[in-house]
Amino acid sequence: MLRFLLGRLAVLIPTFIGVSIIAFSFIRLLPGDPVALLSGERVMSPERHAQISHELGFDRPMITQYLDYLGGVLSGDFGTSIVTKSSILDQFFVLFPATVELSVCAIILAIVLGIPAGIFAAIKRGTLFDQTIMGTALVGYSMPIFWWGLLLIILFSGILQWTPVSGRISLMYFFPPVTGFMLIDSLLSGQSGAFKSAVSHLLLPTIVLSTIPLAVIARQTRSAMLEVLGEDYVRTARAKGLSPFRVIGVHALRNAMIPVVTTIGLQVGVLLAGAILTETIFSWPGIGKWMVDSVFRRDYPVIQGGLLLIAGIIMVVNLIVDLLYGLINPRIRR
Repeated sequence: MLRFLLGRLAVLIPTFIGVSIIAFSFIRLLPGDPVALLSGERVMSPERHAQISHELGFDRPMITQYLDYLGGVLSGDFGTSIVTKSSILDQFFVLFPATVELSVCAIILAIVLGIPAGIFAAIKRGTLFDQTIMGTALVGYSMPIFWWGLLLIILFSGILQWTPVSGRISLMYFFPPVTGFMLIDSLLSGQSGAFKSAVSHLLLPTIVLSTIPLAVIARQTRSAMLEVLGEDYVRTARAKGLSPFRVIGVHALRNAMIPVVTTIGLQVGVLLAGAILTETIFSWPGIGKWMVDSVFRRDYPVIQGGLLLIAGIIMVVNLIVDLLYGLINPRIRR
């Protein structure tokens, strides 16, 4: 198992360097001058422009800028925001709990609904139930997040007025953050109604963000289960007179879980990418909205640092998925 782990870790190093090169290079292809944006509506003299460019290091060769940046990242320094003058790493860890809370709730909802839906669709293959589930999953996968989110806001927040439009909690409640996770902090605050307010603010973003992963997980589970249900060992288990629950839940599902676990791991990247749109629509103060704002402000260090940190998280999640393979099927370790 240790050799298996070391092999996976060795792959992460060139992947991380490759992501850093892409992030560093393509960001500088964005139109707009970050130095000019710092001046706002004021006219900046050429001398002042050259001075700020020199202070920020934009006048040096690209390869020199990249090597300096990579050296800082490897030492734990992801840079400083051009606009706010604060550490990127500090900003990231302040905002990241909001994105984690939203993404975890979304993936839990997707797993809880998607896996059973895929299992029952496979068992009822070809029936109206199967066609309904797969048709609904296809619609959910095809809907753009920004359109789906706006529809839910209009219905539940505008017409029915059941849920708030934006934010993480009502302005009526104020308490110092302890963990950064609003659901936990609202419980720890002891304020009556705070937890309910946090849940109501989290509900719509969770539904919107979980839609695509739920559809993908349901379809992948159905496909994997159909393949496994036709194997000889499943027919043998049925011939022995085992209960349908044991045949499906123990013999079939465990062997079908490897592609499902792979899908779930890949959906983490989808969640982090989808959170950018979801957080923007619902004004959710997470890293997605932070990245979008940084793009508009041409805050190069924030965009680079945010991309690298998100890529690092996705790589760690994929590593965990690889290790789960070995737990589900011990033959993979060899």
